[in-house]
Amino acid sequence: AQQKLGGLALYTVREDMSKDPIATLEEVAMEGYAYIEAAGYKDRKYYGMEPGEFKKSLANLGLEPMSTHQPTVTLDNADQLISDARAAGFKYFVIPVPPEGHYTRDPETQKRHMDGDLEPLIEMLNAIGKKCEDAGLQLLYHNHDFEYEKNAQGIVPIEFMIENTDPDYVNFQMDLYWVTKAGADPVAYFNKYPGRFKAWHVKDMDKEGNFAPVGTGTIDFSRILKEKKKSGMEFYLVEQDRTFDKKPLEVIKVSHKGLVDIGFE
Repeated sequence: AQQKLGGLALYTVREDMSKDPIATLEEVAMEGYAYIEAAGYKDRKYYGMEPGEFKKSLANLGLEPMSTHQPTVTLDNADQLISDARAAGFKYFVIPVPPEGHYTRDPETQKRHMDGDLEPLIEMLNAIGKKCEDAGLQLLYHNHDFEYEKNAQGIVPIEFMIENTDPDYVNFQMDLYWVTKAGADPVAYFNKYPGRFKAWHVKDMDKEGNFAPVGTGTIDFSRILKEKKKSGMEFYLVEQDRTFDKKPLEVIKVSHKGLVDIGFE
């Protein structure tokens, strides 16, 4: 068996999960992943399973439910989503895009831009973060590239978000690929905001700038890993949004070996 370490963002294997979640999770466990992040919550179920049933299925396979991406969260439905996440055994509740449409998408390029006024987003994150804390969960916000790029007002949204959210209730999941894609340096952010990046998405980038399996691309993960303590990183997940001509289940094998080679624990 593989050395058990690290987690997998199930978004990577979403198509397999939609066809046969249990067989897919078996494979994830077999490849040596210790925990997972869900990205398949719908109609109060995770991948078609009641929260308790999902928790049991993971336990049977020796996988831990670590975090769940909840893109549809609003102030109105937050209590329900949080209660389901708790019932499924998750520790972290992750908001993966600005909620309630606090961003616009360029119809031409499909590129996203944050709203100019970030205050409503801050209020919402603090409020949901407080609800999570009360339920024994931790709230994390997960970035793409646009939060790390200056907006029309000359503000870098992620900096405004970190500086104006309450660290007792709101922290961050840094996607190392998207930060790099935005031309920013993860380590510089750990130095500027130590302890605020509780989780990482470990995702590599090839020479063309596309998603790549961990350890096969251009991102210097060992340099980033040295600053784990400063980051505040408590867990990390392999993720690859698209695997192109390779099968997701093959790619996660390569990535897990990459984690071991780089020295992740």
